[in-house]
Amino acid sequence: MQEKILQKISDIHKSDIKFVIVSSGGGSNSIASLLKVPGASNSILESYIPYSRESLDFYLLKQPDFYCSKDTSLRMAAKAYSAAKKIDQNSSKKNLFGVAITAALSTTYQKKGDHKFHIALQTEDYSKSISCVMKKGVRTREQEEELVTAFVVNMLLEAAGLDFSYPKIPETYDVDKVRAKEGWRELMREEIQFISSHNEVPKLIFPGAFNPIHNAHLEMAALAKQQIEKEVFFEVCIQNADKPPLSYHQIESTLKQFTQSDKWVLTKTGKFSDKAMIFKDATFIIGADTLLRMLNEKFYPSYKAMIEEFEIFNQQNTKFLVFGRIYDEKFITLNDISLPANIKQRFEGFGEDIFRSDISSSEIRGSEDS
Repeated sequence: MQEKILQKISDIHKSDIKFVIVSSGGGSNSIASLLKVPGASNSILESYIPYSRESLDFYLLKQPDFYCSKDTSLRMAAKAYSAAKKIDQNSSKKNLFGVAITAALSTTYQKKGDHKFHIALQTEDYSKSISCVMKKGVRTREQEEELVTAFVVNMLLEAAGLDFSYPKIPETYDVDKVRAKEGWRELMREEIQFISSHNEVPKLIFPGAFNPIHNAHLEMAALAKQQIEKEVFFEVCIQNADKPPLSYHQIESTLKQFTQSDKWVLTKTGKFSDKAMIFKDATFIIGADTLLRMLNEKFYPSYKAMIEEFEIFNQQNTKFLVFGRIYDEKFITLNDISLPANIKQRFEGFGEDIFRSDISSSEIRGSEDS
């Protein structure tokens, strides 16, 4: 390894920063390079290499649209940052980072796709990514690994406020940085419960990833508004229990989809029992597939505990509007679902004759990328 890189890594280890680093596919040499320099335990809280696709699925709690992509790296970095905050609860959050790498590098067989890498950094103040498509046949696998390592090291140096100098290469690379907007940091720290686009406490709430928002979402919102006679707030949860946290890039891109007349709310509450605690007298717009997940006993210590948790809906006067959805290749509505007796009256459904749409955000993403 170049002497210059070794010194830069040593400078990182001597600084105040601490981070969790995750690498999938190529680029794992970056972790080895950081670990082999004395003092690594001062800065590296944890390193993780979900090398296979199955392992990355497990790490992200979902199958990504693409395994080597900017979006996937950002999701990995956001999860790594969340882990850093849990591991080190004494250091200033300003000094805690999450770093992630996805890379497709030279291998023993002729690779059809591009040789590329995506590096992402999540901090309390911003999300940053560096993406590069490398020229094939110009570098060996080891040289490509060294290039990725150089970018990772200099990104960490820059974030730590130390001297840095990214490699000079013939290819162009894209740098994208999104800073936290007003309230985002406070919401991440759970110092506030939600951020409302119109400074209102919503009463009709439509939770979802909205990645992307589509006509079925808009039709559901219109029907719910007509039924309840209240304004719909699209709710984006920045850290759901069964999904990795969102990076600032992803929060920004999601909110940019909404028009000025649309209303939205940001939360950090994934469970509906927690949402009910925040939004008293609220009605939630959900799909039948979401309701089935809510009623799945595996997410609770026991059936009795699940029923007891649902009592919050009665205490907070929480209601649900349920729309039919495809589940296990079958269209299901509220009428197809058995509800616990203590909350049955809290749910109202729309029949297939009023609303049916089989489209999903994942299908739209797949068609756009094909």
